[in-house]
Amino acid sequence: MKKLFKVIGIIILLFVVVAVAAASYVTLALPNVGDAPELTVERTPARVERGKYLANHVTVCMDCHSTRDWNLFAGPITGVDMGSGGEIFDQKLGFPGKFISKNITPYGIGNWTDGELFRAITTGVNKDGKAMFPVMPYHAYGKMDPEDVHSIIAYLRTLSPVKKDIPASEPDFPVSILINTMPAKAAPGKRPSEDNILATGEYLVTSASCVDCHSKREKGNIVPGSEFGGGQEFKLPSGTVTSQNISPDVKTGIGSWSEDAFVKRFKIYKDSNYVTPKVGPKDMNTVMPWAMYSGIEEKDLRAMYAYLRTLEPKNNMVTKFVPN
Repeated sequence: MKKLFKVIGIIILLFVVVAVAAASYVTLALPNVGDAPELTVERTPARVERGKYLANHVTVCMDCHSTRDWNLFAGPITGVDMGSGGEIFDQKLGFPGKFISKNITPYGIGNWTDGELFRAITTGVNKDGKAMFPVMPYHAYGKMDPEDVHSIIAYLRTLSPVKKDIPASEPDFPVSILINTMPAKAAPGKRPSEDNILATGEYLVTSASCVDCHSKREKGNIVPGSEFGGGQEFKLPSGTVTSQNISPDVKTGIGSWSEDAFVKRFKIYKDSNYVTPKVGPKDMNTVMPWAMYSGIEEKDLRAMYAYLRTLEPKNNMVTKFVPN
């Protein structure tokens, strides 16, 4: 019996040693994406304009890094403090902690180099070498053409500085440790020629990280096989809203949608006759930033539609909204 207890004791000790070693490695050696590149982005008018388009309508950086008016449908940004951050993503919304969007105006990132911004956007490691939780879909941004990322950086440098200090995010345990495993080295792509409609659509859908919301998730990770089939739940004050199936399934996705219907679904929010409805405490709302996505150019929307139609259909009927 003493020998058995001794063996058990040794096993427990080995387990503790391995666990401590693993935790030490994750805490001290990670994230490991390399140093921020030596980079100076020339702020040309073309870059600033391209960056403005991407940050406001495709990658929608300005959506999370500005104040949204949740008294209106789809929470359009107020436009008074563009880029100043402060949007909270916490346990109430299903996140493993409290994550707060940063101030990305010159007040907040004025002491960041262009290389540090590039590394943060494309790998998820901040100025101080710390891991960022992927509320910002840096895994998708890391696949973008570096020139497009440069354009976003050029645009951010033109924002009006907003004096607003943002508190640090607070991940829950064990995410506070596991967060170090999340950043990854960028795998940059190349912006396709506009003549290549399918490749352009794939590039835009990836850059917009559509799959991040339009898939099921368990413990923060996308459930394999659910990509683009919808099903992610978002806890809002009035109830639970679930992301829609945007796969080409005819019965439960967008398989029966025409190209024009797809484009209209976005462009209706840009129509001069459209008035954003107010929402009450029991009304359905959505996290989908329709007002921002309505600014996607029509040719880009048609390319995105063409690409989505090539995906595997997912039969997944989604209930849009369940009130509290």
